[in-house]
Amino acid sequence: MSTRKRAFHGALTLTVALGIAAAALPVAAAERTPAAVAASARVTARAPSNAATDSDTRLRGLLHRLTTVDGGPGALVETRDRRGRTVLADGVADVTSRTPVHRDSRFRIGSMTKTFTATVLLQLVGERRVQLDAPVERYLPGVVRGHGNDGRTITVRQLLQHTSGLPDFLDHFDLLEIVENPLAHRDPLDLVNIALAQPPEFGPGEGWSYSNTGYLLVGMIIERVTGNTYGEEIERRVIEPLSLSGTSVPGDDPTISGPHPRGYVRPGADAPLLDITAVNPSVGGAAGGMISSGSDVNRFLKALLGGELLHPAQLGEMTRTRSTGGSDGRRYGLGLESRPLPRGGRYWGHTGDFIGYETAAGATFDGKQATAMVNLGPGGSDAQSDDLQAAVETALSRGSGGKVHGRR
Repeated sequence: MSTRKRAFHGALTLTVALGIAAAALPVAAAERTPAAVAASARVTARAPSNAATDSDTRLRGLLHRLTTVDGGPGALVETRDRRGRTVLADGVADVTSRTPVHRDSRFRIGSMTKTFTATVLLQLVGERRVQLDAPVERYLPGVVRGHGNDGRTITVRQLLQHTSGLPDFLDHFDLLEIVENPLAHRDPLDLVNIALAQPPEFGPGEGWSYSNTGYLLVGMIIERVTGNTYGEEIERRVIEPLSLSGTSVPGDDPTISGPHPRGYVRPGADAPLLDITAVNPSVGGAAGGMISSGSDVNRFLKALLGGELLHPAQLGEMTRTRSTGGSDGRRYGLGLESRPLPRGGRYWGHTGDFIGYETAAGATFDGKQATAMVNLGPGGSDAQSDDLQAAVETALSRGSGGKVHGRR
């Protein structure tokens, strides 16, 4: 889920001014100490090659940047390929106890949730229970109405690919509400209606604009078709078959079980860090409410690209992309995006941010996966997202002397 960092930055600044209760810690407490440096972890299942060692050095530099220049308390990247697993961590999981980042950390994955949600929807397509090019109205009659938004002219595919033109509810949601009442339940229909009170961004299929609203609706379609919550379907169809023990759809549960870094926000350059680990994830829902780990996200992406979760026809639909309009070569499929690798070729994955965390993950069709996390968001440097993405791309390039090929 995109938390619209600039808007939330302003909300948090106001929060500090109002003195709203939150666990506040001095910015200086997040600075690295010799103990924190010594606690940086590396786990590998093989003897590294020279190329892998060079990549490790670059990765360590990026993680160090994330926890110094970018201001994050801690950072982690896990990469896997056919030869094994490597985990690199830097900084601390808790700025009070100075606990190092655990190699099997769990964290909120934000918009990476969309890839799980899209996978379940496409499984339903494969079962002929949902049609991609059917109007949303068929599954959610009367739900998408108002101010020019019309579910009779928007298709399921357009929801998945962000081409529906529906406004993103986060653009019109008072994020201060989360800070003031982080444990409150937020109903997906109420959040959708926030968006429907605004005119569409463009006509269905006439452009591309990221919209969390569309994925809340996809979650509602899953529930209408199956009779189960979207979370139950993700658990039954993805989490359980892949034995993703660190992955969950928490619903209204504000806690993160198992080893995990605290989640922090920084409301201003000279403001204290705020611990906002405990938050009701229903504001993210099917668009961004899940918890996972680097190991589980990598296992999920490997299974997804390897054809373990979708039939070839549905995987083909998921990886049929369109440009997002930027200059970075990013293209978006159905809940899965592709980006160019520095050495050529493309990789597949998603980024995500949820209050307290920012994440990025990617995988290639030749069997490499990488997931990175920093436990700060929003409030890092302007370069934090780029450095996180660079960590994934560097990890995917480990030991590769030539181009890494993949679908477009």
